[in-house]
Amino acid sequence: MTAPIPADIPDIPAIPGIAASAAATTASVVPADAVVPRVRRPFVAAFRLLIALTAAAGITLDLLLGSPPRVLSYFAIQTALLVTVVFTLSARRAWTARRPLPPSVTACTLLYAVATGLVYHLILANDAITFSMTSDAGAGALTGWHALTNQLLHTVIPVAAALDWLLLTRPGPLRPQDAAVWLVFPVTYVAFALTRGALLPPDAPARYLYPFLDVPQRGYVEVLGNATVLGLACYALAVLLVALDHIRPGPRRRRPPENRISSPATGGLK
Repeated sequence: MTAPIPADIPDIPAIPGIAASAAATTASVVPADAVVPRVRRPFVAAFRLLIALTAAAGITLDLLLGSPPRVLSYFAIQTALLVTVVFTLSARRAWTARRPLPPSVTACTLLYAVATGLVYHLILANDAITFSMTSDAGAGALTGWHALTNQLLHTVIPVAAALDWLLLTRPGPLRPQDAAVWLVFPVTYVAFALTRGALLPPDAPARYLYPFLDVPQRGYVEVLGNATVLGLACYALAVLLVALDHIRPGPRRRRPPENRISSPATGGLK
């Protein structure tokens, strides 16, 4: 005769290692691509590649027209190098449907490009002495290739980068503290420009690259005041970008084709 089953069966203690392994097997992680399929953006990739090629063309022309060590020392050239790298990577990711670059990277690139254009058109273009990154100051109005590359670096690239950010880039979680971090490059550049000018001989061409940083002409007090004003203006522009990022609408994305293997309404296969 079979013995009766007791009413209260004590719980069996969990065996270390086996329970954790079973829990990990049960809770499987679903890849994001299985929920939201990746979508290639060929138009966006082509536009960003065009921006990168335009920046590279401007840099190349300036290097051929002027002295490479001098040309590479300008903020506009260094910004164009950053634009070339960032937009090339962004174009590749848009073409292959990969995750976009971090929003802070694209936003700071836009900040430097727009700041370059604003400083040129509001300050340098209105100066009595013609500003040039490839020839001596005061040599007359820029013409030919000099004028072309000047407009590419100070007008075309800032406008194109702004259009890409406003129309083709999804809003990212930019934070107010990002604006302060983005100032590291401009502040470092001012220190570099002043140090470079102090180390070069007095008769060196373009000893101080920008007229508002020309220490022999303006003195350190005025130069540092100019740098402070430009720094505050750059910070205000950075804060404006962060604010715009929180209110601007994202670009409309093409919906991927609907999965017709199963339908929630019928529950069967089609």
